[in-house]
Amino acid sequence: MEAHALTIRLTHHVEFPFLVLLLSGGHCILAVAQGVADFLLLGQSIDIAPGDMLDKVARRLSLRKHPECRSMAGGKAIEHLAQTGSWQEHTFRVPMQQYRNCDFSFSGLQNLVNKAITQKEKEEGIQEGDILSCVKDIAAAVQHTVAVHILQRTYRAMLFCIKNGILSSKNATLVVSGGVASNQYIRKGLQTLADANDFALLCPPPRLCTDNGIMIAWNGIERLRAGLGVLHSTDGIRYEPKAPLGIDISKRVEEDSIKVPKLKKLQWLAS
Repeated sequence: MEAHALTIRLTHHVEFPFLVLLLSGGHCILAVAQGVADFLLLGQSIDIAPGDMLDKVARRLSLRKHPECRSMAGGKAIEHLAQTGSWQEHTFRVPMQQYRNCDFSFSGLQNLVNKAITQKEKEEGIQEGDILSCVKDIAAAVQHTVAVHILQRTYRAMLFCIKNGILSSKNATLVVSGGVASNQYIRKGLQTLADANDFALLCPPPRLCTDNGIMIAWNGIERLRAGLGVLHSTDGIRYEPKAPLGIDISKRVEEDSIKVPKLKKLQWLAS
């Protein structure tokens, strides 16, 4: 996760601190990068990641059988079909709106979508594995709901960081990384959100978001330059299956209980 957060500094001159949103098939995290090895964790997914959820929905919709999507990965197929679909045709509840924190959840949304697909299959008299006539509308609705959920949590993170002096109210930066960050609908919403709050939005090139070798190598260079974590012996090293990202201040975020206002500029997305 540290490597994902720092990859932007390989292609852009970005000074610390900055807000980081990691969106991928395995993670969904909001954090503040204060230094090469200095992070504040604001929130994360409490179940599955957005990329994983979109892939599972694509499989449930059998998008590999769709003539426009046979060679596409699940998330990309959802994005492609959503371009010509109408999200207003299906309404899915945005997750966790009653919780004023920066955590994410996508498993409940996936269950709602699966139930809607099953109901539509019954209505159209088709078997699981066949393509629904409304598949593009479902893809658009799923993508829209995921985008709104991500925007709401990111907006709260921005407000929390400015309120508590973690980030400057001027010239703040939002870095969005991970495979899902290449989704243009989600990125458009994040760009609009960033513009409305005087944040610069920066995203590493997609090829770097999925190349773990380059990311880890750059992370090593950053640590070497900063003189952090460079060991000459493996004696006494403790190995952990899952290393935490920095200091977890998600409870502070929840205690602040910041209400996210509606933005007129985001009505196209968050209505």
